[in-house]
Amino acid sequence: MRVRKAVIPAAGLGTRMLPITKSMPKEMLPIVDKPVIHYVVEEAIKAGIDDILIITGKGKRAIEDYFDRSFELEFYLREKGKFEELKQIEEIGEMVDIYYVRQKKPLGLGDAILHAEKHVNGEPFAVLLGDDIIVSEKPGIKQLIEIAERREAPVIGVERVPWELVSRYGIVDGEPLGDGVYQVKHLVEKPSPQEAPSNVAIIGRYVLTPEVFDALRETPPGRGGELQLTDALQELLSSQNIFAKEIKGERYDVGSKLGFVIANIELSLKRGELREELLTFLKNLLREVSDE
Repeated sequence: MRVRKAVIPAAGLGTRMLPITKSMPKEMLPIVDKPVIHYVVEEAIKAGIDDILIITGKGKRAIEDYFDRSFELEFYLREKGKFEELKQIEEIGEMVDIYYVRQKKPLGLGDAILHAEKHVNGEPFAVLLGDDIIVSEKPGIKQLIEIAERREAPVIGVERVPWELVSRYGIVDGEPLGDGVYQVKHLVEKPSPQEAPSNVAIIGRYVLTPEVFDALRETPPGRGGELQLTDALQELLSSQNIFAKEIKGERYDVGSKLGFVIANIELSLKRGELREELLTFLKNLLREVSDE
């Protein structure tokens, strides 16, 4: 079992980030000087993925334009002698083989995954959601791929969340196997804290096998009439093992306004050319706020 393909669902409406997402795909929101989806694609590439399918929807053309070549801009930068900027722009257009398919109706993550069936062509594949940026020494999706290839089974990325937040996530009830790995026994989509079997929450990384497509077709729509991937994975549990892995690294939920702001600040602090001036600004701002 070798995972060499990735699917990035990017057809969602981004309602948590309105009003900006009325005219801009949430995946194109800037984190420092790169859009969210750039970080996600980079993670897949660093994990050894060489084939990426992006599921898009209406109003998402900017994603395709971003990863395409821009000959006019490249010519301008070359003429002006801006060779460092030229190198950055050229690298974007040559990052990896990227393909696109459109989800015509926003019918949920499960429906988006179904649109990838022909492209993955019977192979296991990684899924990376654009709402999550994961910064880690070993790419987050690579941590899942290693377990999936060793156990020849699907693997779900998870992290522990505060109990009061479990209703925002799919939750895993699993048997701990050590090193943050669980054998999944049961999955619950957005339970109340009283109903949740644990606080081990599903985050936006998966490694799936082709059997998931039959499970998705057999799964009825869930909340809001949407086809939920978590429900399909619960269905799949009846016929095969599924594992979960706590991803080691920093995760930023850039699909929320607070998470977006935090990601911009923390990732800016990791940039050498920005760090000192930003730290000075933040320290002065904290002093001003504490004096009020």
